[in-house]
Amino acid sequence: MKFGIDRLLLDRAVRKPLDGRRVALLAHPASVTADLTHTIDALAAHEDFRLTAAFGPQHGMRGEKQDNMVESDDYKDPAYGIPVFSLYGKVRRPTPAMLETFDVLLVDLQDLGTRVYTFVTTLRYVLEAAARLGKAVWVLDRPNPIGRPVEGLLLKSGWESFVGAGPMPMRHGRTLGELGAWLVQHLKLDLEYVQVAMEGWRPAQSPGYGWPQGKRAWVNPSPNAPSVSMARCYPGTVMVEGTTLSEGRGTTRPLELFGAPDLDADKLLANMRVLAPDWLAGCRLRTCWFEPTFHKHAGQLCAGIQIHVDDPGYNHSKFRPWRLVALAFKALRAIRPDYPLWREFAYEYETARLAIDLINGGPVLREWVDDPAATPGDLDELARKDEQEWQSKE
Repeated sequence: MKFGIDRLLLDRAVRKPLDGRRVALLAHPASVTADLTHTIDALAAHEDFRLTAAFGPQHGMRGEKQDNMVESDDYKDPAYGIPVFSLYGKVRRPTPAMLETFDVLLVDLQDLGTRVYTFVTTLRYVLEAAARLGKAVWVLDRPNPIGRPVEGLLLKSGWESFVGAGPMPMRHGRTLGELGAWLVQHLKLDLEYVQVAMEGWRPAQSPGYGWPQGKRAWVNPSPNAPSVSMARCYPGTVMVEGTTLSEGRGTTRPLELFGAPDLDADKLLANMRVLAPDWLAGCRLRTCWFEPTFHKHAGQLCAGIQIHVDDPGYNHSKFRPWRLVALAFKALRAIRPDYPLWREFAYEYETARLAIDLINGGPVLREWVDDPAATPGDLDELARKDEQEWQSKE
């Protein structure tokens, strides 16, 4: 199969509209060609491209920043002498001065298929800025590694943030290029937008179900995204970031497990199976112990649950990670009503609203967890309505 960058490099007809135009690149560590050449190196070596600038999203173009809310600086690329601007430093949106360095911005970012992943919001910001100054944006498309399933509540109006680009569900089922086209339509932007589509992507095909397993190497798009397994779990486990539980940062399986020193994991899992056993389908759950080396509960032995999605127990169509983790919160609240679950801290520079609400695009999930009378069926009904609404959009 061919990703967007591969088609751009191999097909003269695809890249011909770029003739004579100054090109910039928005990229990160997973921006690589089929032979694992970084896109910036491939463009710089190609005689048809006039590369004049580059941009890096959260974690930096080279992926040097390990944690969230760790900013990157602008710098000059030592090999090519072009400016590399940070869109996760002094600014989140490209400035007019940055935009003056190019005519066309090529966006080559590997997404994870989850609304909270900030590259979606960065795409929105560059589209809005490009539309204002008459610049073009081309997205070199890549697979949604978790395929087409859709899950979760739509982000509510007024809850837009750096982890919420617009009214989409947690698991959106689209590629970044498709999301770009939707954003252009949703925001009514007037600009040259081109989606350089993939060839041969089969999102319903096993064993990858979105990721072309065995055909392309996995390169971490961010430091704590080390595998397809993490990507599959992420629409659910990202919610743990808004809690006092560890999401496994500081372990070798970040965002595939969660827990805390004062957790009775066996009791928690048993209660989850009582409350909504069908929400646990499509994966294997194992109680475990882990000790984070950094981040929440660093140096403390935690009891927790690991979500296994890499063995014959994985069922792509039945696995619903957002419901699974929501159920874990609900089961914990039922066992220990006074558990200090919601973490109060600055999340992506937001201080006035709880992180769990920012992550979910509104307070609905938290209120459901905290309401002892609310049932899994109540949340399921709300989510199904939102999921159907999103799937009905072009």
